[in-house]
Amino acid sequence: MYPIIPPHIISVDVRKKNEIIHNLLNNMKLKQINVLAIMLATGGLILPSCKGNSNQQAQGGQAPELAVMTVSENDAALETAYPTSLEGENDVEIRPQVSGFLTKVLVEDGQHVSKGQVLFTIDQVQLQAAVDQAQAAVAVAQANVNTAATSANNNKILLDKNIISASAYQTSVDALNAAKAQLQQAKAGLTSAKKNLSYSSVTAPVSGIVGDIPYKEGTLVSPSTLLTILSSNNQMRAYFSMNEKAVLDLTDGGKRLIKDAVNDLPEVSLRLATGNVYPYKGKIVSISGVLDQSTGSARVKAVFPNPDGMLHSGNTGEVLIPSIYTNSMSIPQNATYEVQDIKFCFVVGDSAKVHSTAITVAPENDGKNYIVTSGLKPGDVVVTEGVGISVRDGMVITPKNAATAAPAQPQASEASQDAPAKEEQK
Repeated sequence: MYPIIPPHIISVDVRKKNEIIHNLLNNMKLKQINVLAIMLATGGLILPSCKGNSNQQAQGGQAPELAVMTVSENDAALETAYPTSLEGENDVEIRPQVSGFLTKVLVEDGQHVSKGQVLFTIDQVQLQAAVDQAQAAVAVAQANVNTAATSANNNKILLDKNIISASAYQTSVDALNAAKAQLQQAKAGLTSAKKNLSYSSVTAPVSGIVGDIPYKEGTLVSPSTLLTILSSNNQMRAYFSMNEKAVLDLTDGGKRLIKDAVNDLPEVSLRLATGNVYPYKGKIVSISGVLDQSTGSARVKAVFPNPDGMLHSGNTGEVLIPSIYTNSMSIPQNATYEVQDIKFCFVVGDSAKVHSTAITVAPENDGKNYIVTSGLKPGDVVVTEGVGISVRDGMVITPKNAATAAPAQPQASEASQDAPAKEEQK
């Protein structure tokens, strides 16, 4: 088997070089051949890969430089995020109360309207005709009442003079009462016709924002037709779910009433779908007392003011509930790793040697930090770089940002200086 010599190191005749290599292979055992010696003999050059390996070996004795932080006690506020959907304070379905063709659509999608403003009009021809007919019926009934009243009055005079019998007079009185009843019925018909005519103008029952309008002018509509949804959005309701454990924690394991726990909750924030936090704070106003059996969660309602009309029904986001911890220790989540549901971090000890330490953390977190409740003490120096990737228990490191890790600074600097010296002694 011939050793392969890269073309770029060949400086003599190829045929002659192959003869030299062939003779060497015939005179020596293959296991004793040093390929590097052959290459030196034939070309006098060293492959770049050999140089790289030597550099890597030279660097292997240095402790890796990793970022650290010093744990201290501070007040911390973490926010637990709950996905939510928003609804207007009063979402009203707008439906016509009479059947007919839409003649005018007077608003547009997303338009803000005031209470009593006309939104749609329905064909009024038939409705106006019904009003005219009812008015004519009232006029006829009124004339009948007048005639019956005159007859009854005349009969009363005749009865007093014993010209007619009492039964004849009673007949005229009954006719008058019947005419009056017909008049009342005709007036009721007129009132109904006028009301139906008024229904031809569909008005806004509350002030708010107009939703989608799927129907256009000329569409036949009826009381079952949903013309649009009007959202009263002066205040917005944010609905979300809270699991059973969170509800129990909130009520101290069921020792407190949910109503009392809700009253003691701090103001909450709203993170919009854009990632921005809504400028106005909200308040949780209710937590359902019955858990959903399918999900094991309770429905929670928070209310946010909406003076600028920024929020709309159907918006999504996250309700952020803060938890305040006084004199607490927090570390970044990327400074931890987890084994069988137990969280660990690496603490820098003597001679900059790290050791794995089990910790417990608060259930709330903001997605970036953990509140450490046990396992660490103020002044501990924790590794914040390479955790779960390159850091191993017992390894020696060169801490970065030693100035911020005051308690561990002397040990870190001494370890970084002694490590190369010990390697040289070896």
